[in-house]
Amino acid sequence: MERESIRVTRSVLLPLAEIEIRVSRSSGPGGQHAQKSETRVEALFDVEASETLTDAQKRRVIGRAGAVLRAVAQDERSQARNRALAVDRLVEKLREALAVPRRRVATAPTAAGRERRLTGKRRRAQVKRGRRPPTEDD
Repeated sequence: MERESIRVTRSVLLPLAEIEIRVSRSSGPGGQHAQKSETRVEALFDVEASETLTDAQKRRVIGRAGAVLRAVAQDERSQARNRALAVDRLVEKLREALAVPRRRVATAPTAAGRERRLTGKRRRAQVKRGRRPPTEDD
C-alpha cells in the first residue's frame, strides 16, 4: 500500500502528489547495473504552487530555503530505496524551513554571578597593578 501523504509537522500533512520525482542514471562505479538502471532519484517540491501550505508558511519556507526544495538520493542500488531516501530528505528540509525559532528570554544575572564577575575583575586588576613599574613615593 502506497502512502498518499507524509506528516511534516503536527499541522502540515504533505500529499505525495505535490512532490515531483525525477529519475536518472546514477554516477560513479557500479558496472553494467549502474550504466543501465535509472536509480538516481531527485525529489522536487514547488513551495509557491503548494496547496497544502498557508501563505505564512510559504513565506517562511521561501525565505529560509528557497522557492523550490530539492533532494537527491543515489546512495542505494534500488530506485525504490533511493526514492524513499529522497522524499525523506525533502521532508526533513521542509521541516527545518518551517520550524519557528524560539524567542530568547532575557534573564538578569544572579547576585552570586555578579559577585564572581567583580571578584575576578578585582583579582585581574591586582595582577596588573603588580606589573607596573614602582613609583617614586614607594
